[in-house]
This record gives sequence, structure tokens and C-alpha cells, in this order.
Amino acid sequence: MERIQKLFELLAGISAEEDARLARAKAIFADNRWDVTALHIPACWRRRQRSGM
Repeated sequence: MERIQKLFELLAGISAEEDARLARAKAIFADNRWDVTALHIPACWRRRQRSGM
């Protein structure tokens, strides 16, 4: 199966470097370490009130 996949990639023009670059990009950007639950609240409600006005 891997052999067929490699042949298809050669026919489609996908190089090993491009495949490695895609794997690196997925590893970097697929990491969900951000807490996005706070973004459901509008920014004006998340900001602290300024004192001294």
C-alpha cells in the first residue's frame, strides 16, 4: 500500500520534502494549547475598567 502511495505521489508531483513540510506545519499549528473559551465573550467585556478618568 505504501508503494502505491509513493507512486501516486510521484505522479501527482508531491515530493518528500513537501510531505515533510506539511507534517511539520501540522505539528506546529494543530497544537490546541490556547484557551479559546474566553474569546466567546466580546473584547469590550473582557477588558478591565480604567481608573482615573
